[in-house]
Amino acid sequence: MNRRVVVTGLGICAPNGVGLANFYESMLNGSSGITFHQELADLGFGCQIAGKPEIREGLKESYFTSLQLRGLNSSGVVYGVMAGTDAWKDAGLEKADKDQPDWDSGIIFGTGILGIDKLRESIHLIDNNNARRLGSNSVMQTMASGISAYLGGILGCGNQVTTNSSACATGTEGVIMGMERIRAGKAERMLVGSCNDSGPYIWGGFDAMRILPFNYNDNPQEASRPMSASASGFVPGSGAGAMVLESLSSALERGAKIYAEVLGGAINSGGQRGVGSMTAPNSLAVQKCILEALMDAGVDKSEVDVINGHLTATSKDADEIRNWSEALGRTGVDFPFINTTKGLVGHCLAASGSVECVASLLQYREGLVFGNRNCQDLHPEILALVDASRIPLTTISHTPGIMAKASFGFGDVNACVIFNDYKEK
Repeated sequence: MNRRVVVTGLGICAPNGVGLANFYESMLNGSSGITFHQELADLGFGCQIAGKPEIREGLKESYFTSLQLRGLNSSGVVYGVMAGTDAWKDAGLEKADKDQPDWDSGIIFGTGILGIDKLRESIHLIDNNNARRLGSNSVMQTMASGISAYLGGILGCGNQVTTNSSACATGTEGVIMGMERIRAGKAERMLVGSCNDSGPYIWGGFDAMRILPFNYNDNPQEASRPMSASASGFVPGSGAGAMVLESLSSALERGAKIYAEVLGGAINSGGQRGVGSMTAPNSLAVQKCILEALMDAGVDKSEVDVINGHLTATSKDADEIRNWSEALGRTGVDFPFINTTKGLVGHCLAASGSVECVASLLQYREGLVFGNRNCQDLHPEILALVDASRIPLTTISHTPGIMAKASFGFGDVNACVIFNDYKEK
């Protein structure tokens, strides 16, 4: 069985927009969600800026019960539940009846580190002989699968409900895993996505590695500079993105709107061999992942029209462009349009792939390709491979055809998914 899979719902909780409408407006206009954080300055961070969704306290009441809100101290859970619930609603789906789960619907919702603030709070209580004050929801906020468990209970999904975790490749990997389950006839619908906590206990390790920009604390919106000659490191971010994947037959039967079709994808690892390491991708594996994704999708490399890259604003951006060029065998004006979301939201870590997939899919709905912020000074190694016209600085009118979205993560892991404008065959 190899059923067609489409996207019927989107949800987003991003630094530059909570909710689809707000996020779309920010992406359209190139509005950044990166801001200065006094907390980071007080803690002596070199990089004192970050991308963090702004959540009004009252808004949480629309997503959580009063019992769930009691002691809720996990930003990742908040972001993920909001994005996942919104995607379900956007797809026109209802929550399952209280007496029986929806056996045809499942969840694969990933994360990197979940509930670290709750864990810190719990450690403090335990160390001070106050373990009994932990509360009934401390476990579910700190277990890795807490986000899928929360969403599974809220929506009543009775199919596979689980959490994946593959560093920065998590969100894109989850889309592929959900697609494969529906393709195989094991589910009709899968809510897929990913989230990541925010705050100094998440971002501190990266600051210590000196891979975050430290010279933009007074000018945060100019700090995230993917593909730029003046890039000086990635800006840490957080949030969540979510998508409802559905079998085409189910979507057509209930008259659902369709954002795009998921044609295929591939997941692999460079094994930390060759030039690959814990923090650097193996170029051979990256190219192999791209080519295997195209093969799985039944697409020729000459057909790729738009790329949404990983492109983190580090020295590896030029290497990534070279990998795309060599894998596709395309250069100059023949290179696909390429953009990256990180110039506006920073690097949302485990949430990055899903946030960027939502941005990519919105381009189909609106018939455009979002621009790239902060790369007016394109890296010379990139310009040697790609004509500048293929890297739009502002949003352009262009309905995407075949689109490749890739993510590469710590541990030398890769994921690439192929989307297409939905067409009846």
